[in-house]
Amino acid sequence: AYTGNYLTEAMGYLNTFLNQKEINKEYTKKYFGTSGLNVPGVCDLQGKPMGGWIQYSLSPTVSAWLSQHFYLQWKYSDDKEFLSATAYPYLKDVATHLEEVSIVNEKGERTLPISSSPEFNDNSITAWFPTITNYDLGLMKFAFKASAEMAAALGNTNDATHWQELYNQMPAFTTDTKGSLVVAEGHPYDASHRHFSHMMPFHPLGLIDYSNGEADKAIIDASIASLETFGPGWWTGYSYSWFANMKARAMDGEGAAKALQDFANCFCLRNTFHVNGDQSKSGKSNFTYRPFTLEGNFAFASGVQDMLLQSHTDTIKIFPAVPASWNNISFRDLRAQRGVLVSAQKENGKIKSVTFKSDHGTPFFVKDPFGADAAFMVKSPNKDAAISTAQPGIMKIELKPGEELTLAAK
Repeated sequence: AYTGNYLTEAMGYLNTFLNQKEINKEYTKKYFGTSGLNVPGVCDLQGKPMGGWIQYSLSPTVSAWLSQHFYLQWKYSDDKEFLSATAYPYLKDVATHLEEVSIVNEKGERTLPISSSPEFNDNSITAWFPTITNYDLGLMKFAFKASAEMAAALGNTNDATHWQELYNQMPAFTTDTKGSLVVAEGHPYDASHRHFSHMMPFHPLGLIDYSNGEADKAIIDASIASLETFGPGWWTGYSYSWFANMKARAMDGEGAAKALQDFANCFCLRNTFHVNGDQSKSGKSNFTYRPFTLEGNFAFASGVQDMLLQSHTDTIKIFPAVPASWNNISFRDLRAQRGVLVSAQKENGKIKSVTFKSDHGTPFFVKDPFGADAAFMVKSPNKDAAISTAQPGIMKIELKPGEELTLAAK
């Protein structure tokens, strides 16, 4: 919805949670004994809990995952009113709950008394881990970090400082001897599994990212390699589309395209519905059943978009992860963070033009789409449109609200 530029439609999803907020708060107080806000992982249309595997249906961090959608709606819209009136109040309630439900251990680290990671070990007692999982850790870190960023953007320095302090109390993510993300301390990813919840810090949360430097890159590469080593035997279709998103974030266009092709060819009916199991029975998964789960299709769309345009690091990247065979492609009016619409065209394997349109006039940053040695022309009806070098290979562009600018290869 965000990169795809469907923010109005995305609000339908967010309005569901806003309408259920008071019922969710009652559940949070009754079940967890905390202030703030959590959401049942399985709930009815009013937001009341329905039960299920307790590790996930009543997890303490569900609202942290959902809160990312409020954060993304703000980042992609650059809507200050939405931030002030809706997004930050929601995140603040989530962060308040997480502060109260968590504890500080003997090392001075903020953690949870018990933790889980969907759906490792299914519904058994061993699905509870005595130390915090990378899944729960990632969600808590995200909620505190995003809350601090939002509060700072609103000029609320006291709140920003408080949430940052809580973020700083969280431990580092746990890895195995090869540097790969694990489920929890002492529990490596050591068998094929349909869920990649241990990878949440990488995708979709973006806390670990190539842009952070070589240490993060090493973790990402090792973690993806681990998934590939143990293979897709017990993956479902949505595993493939999620994997494609991770490949795109790792700038592997070939790998992303292959995963999406496997998803579409083997896990979808003729009407395009994703049905979990390998309908081709070609060995892509041991699962061959056909329960319809729509998130696989959503993740497919997200994967394609991340191949074409990325801005989650606050720097816009054009065609960051496309396979070599995509020589002649284009997109129009995809959306980047900071409220920027982007259109781009690639011909004969080279980027021909990129057009930006700013909703609110907020300055934004772009990785040079043409390369350091390539010349390009600037086309804009406004002679005052400013392009400067923020750092080597990174442009800073300043436009007026509603203004367009095109960069075209010479």
